Amino acid sequence: MSKMKTKSSVKKRFRITATGKVKAGACFKRHQLSCKSSKMKRKNRGMSVLDHQDGLTVHGWAPYGLSR
Repeated sequence: MSKMKTKSSVKKRFRITATGKVKAGACFKRHQLSCKSSKMKRKNRGMSVLDHQDGLTVHGWAPYGLSR
C-alpha cells in the first residue's frame, strides 16, 4: 500500500512540538494593519498552541509528522 501524503498547506502553516501539540501562527496580521490597535498587533506576533481537537485534525493532515 502506498504512503499517505501530507497536505502541502499544513507543512507551511503548522509546527508540532516535542510533546505532540500543534502550534500555529496568529490570524489578522497580514494587511489593513493601520486600523488595528498596537496591542492586537503585538499579541499576534508569535505562535500559539491549538486546542486539542484542532490538533487532532492537523495530525490527520500530516500522518507522519512534520519534519523541519
